[in-house]
Amino acid sequence: MQVSSLNEVKIYSLSCGKSLPEWLSDRKKRALQKKDVDVRRRIELIQDFEMPTVCTTIKVSKDGQYILATGTYKPRVRCYDTYQLSLKFERCLDSEVVTFEILSDDYSKIVFLHNDRYIEFHSQSGFYYKTRIPKFGRDFSYHFPSCDLYFVGASSEVYRLNLEQGRYLNPLQTDAAENNVCDINSVHGLFATGTIEGRVECWDPRTRNRVGLLDCALNSVTADSEINNLPTISALKFNGALTMAVGTSTGQVLLYDLRSDKPLLVKDHQYGLPIKSVHFQDSLDLILSADSRIIKMWNKNSGKIFTSLEPEHDLNDVCLYPNSGMLLTASETPKMGIYYIPVLGPAPRWCSFLDNLTEELEENPESTVYDDYKFVTKKDLENLGLTHLIGSPFLRAYMHGFFMDIRLYHKVKLMVNPFAYEEYRKDKIRQKIEETRAQRVQLKKLPKVNKELALKLIEEEEEKQKSTWKKKVKSLPSILTDDRFKVMFENPDFQVDEESEEFRLLNPLVSKISEKRKKKLRLLEQQELREKEEEEEPEGKPSDAESSESSDDEKAWVEEVRKQRRLLQQEEKVKRQERLKEDQQTVLKPQFYEIKAGEEFRSFKDSATKQKLMNKTLEDRLKIEAKNGTLSVSDTTVGSKQLTFTLKRSEQQKKQQEAEKLHRQERKRLRRSAGHLKSRHKRGRSFH
Repeated sequence: MQVSSLNEVKIYSLSCGKSLPEWLSDRKKRALQKKDVDVRRRIELIQDFEMPTVCTTIKVSKDGQYILATGTYKPRVRCYDTYQLSLKFERCLDSEVVTFEILSDDYSKIVFLHNDRYIEFHSQSGFYYKTRIPKFGRDFSYHFPSCDLYFVGASSEVYRLNLEQGRYLNPLQTDAAENNVCDINSVHGLFATGTIEGRVECWDPRTRNRVGLLDCALNSVTADSEINNLPTISALKFNGALTMAVGTSTGQVLLYDLRSDKPLLVKDHQYGLPIKSVHFQDSLDLILSADSRIIKMWNKNSGKIFTSLEPEHDLNDVCLYPNSGMLLTASETPKMGIYYIPVLGPAPRWCSFLDNLTEELEENPESTVYDDYKFVTKKDLENLGLTHLIGSPFLRAYMHGFFMDIRLYHKVKLMVNPFAYEEYRKDKIRQKIEETRAQRVQLKKLPKVNKELALKLIEEEEEKQKSTWKKKVKSLPSILTDDRFKVMFENPDFQVDEESEEFRLLNPLVSKISEKRKKKLRLLEQQELREKEEEEEPEGKPSDAESSESSDDEKAWVEEVRKQRRLLQQEEKVKRQERLKEDQQTVLKPQFYEIKAGEEFRSFKDSATKQKLMNKTLEDRLKIEAKNGTLSVSDTTVGSKQLTFTLKRSEQQKKQQEAEKLHRQERKRLRRSAGHLKSRHKRGRSFH
């Protein structure tokens, strides 16, 4: 759902987002919804509310249950049931539809005007009848009291077809060469037609006589409007018994009272495009006028703009859902637009949940732009000493950092660095001074960061310029003048470390060349100091007497690389010796381990042997256990193998078992000795 606002009037677009092709299976649609966020977040108010290519016209039935739309390609009509929120039926036609009219309260009686002069009647079951008019038609209206259809088109005549008798009646002869649009007043039945000459002719169907003529082309020209051709009538709409709105091909809307030939109000769209449709909104006294680019809603009494809606694609037709704030559009795109404006009225009964949804969005608005927040990383929080606020409401986690209130950020930064404003002020003053100095003629100044690299690039640029005088060589842009590499000469973090190992190995000859460049740097620094002291710029340029010798000799490069490697090896050797001295000075203290009560100390080798055993394969472990006697393999009657494992006893268990065995043997010995004593005592008594 996309929300836009103009003049504090919120417009909710319910048809925005990606549309899925019809030929995709349900499984693929579900997979796309999981992967794509735009597809998952879209609101599909009515299922398959679209056309294969383009939608031309759209209307709502009188009972409000059905929405009918025509489109191409192939020419077809689609009917949507709002109570089911889905497509009810689809019928393909022989030719494109110019416009259509719903004669019944539902979809059971429909009349189509085709672009090949045919008029096609459809009933609830489908195609019913087809007839033809003499000239190409552009619009038609239905007169309910007499059951007459009035057709206007590329002719001065208005053709009448009576549906009760099933025959054509005598046409109405107008003064125009062609007629573009027509409408019938639902209160008193007045018939009006808009002509190509910019006039509106009003007829009484009872007497078949013209009762009025309005020259809208002359009245549409105002002091502010610029018109290059004759305005024609492109839209016509009645409201009530006395009000009529007329749209012209030059983008003006004229509001008339039928009792006067002068317009009450002239509204210019300022686009110069023909007005496609005009609708009245009675609850707020608004008029909705649309051309191919914009829909404007304005007050019919004052002409003040209420709000406007500008879709992405060109509009073909606009339909205002009755007694609601919903707007349906047909445009040059497969998807038909659905817009909900809560100010115009409530949501229709079949989508009443939109009111609750919009109320929740207004109560809890999502702030998409954090103007009052500062984005900080975890490192910034550490510098400010605010890491203890992570997880609290003061910090809102977002991507790789946090959002915090800008007022809290400024307060904490002022406490951490109270002189930050003074530094900022000095930097701004220095920048202003440099900007003023840049306007004067200056010597070539080197940046503060990577001075030697900048000097090297300047020398290469001078050599290229010399070569371009001799040969016609295309000059490439310099890194110093390129904005993409500007930070490299301003930020100290990009300073080249010449003492690093990588730099010394990749640039072995930089030591010889750097000595010459350092002399130039000293000269330039001395000139800058003089400039600051004198506060005047010296004339002339620094002498470039010392020319750089060629350093492309391969032997010198190889020797320099070897030299750098020897130096690096010596440095590494010195570091190793220092580490050895530190190791010798450090005295290792013995470590003591506490054994729990009831346990005996075991060798550290047991854990090592167990770890080795676990790393071996199952076959190797079986072999080892078979050797130790803890595994026995036997064949069963079925023919399979049977493995029997015996647990290996620990030393403590063996000692315990031996002690128990000795105890049992001692008890047996004591029992035997006690038995011998009893037998001797019995024999002694018997003897006595």
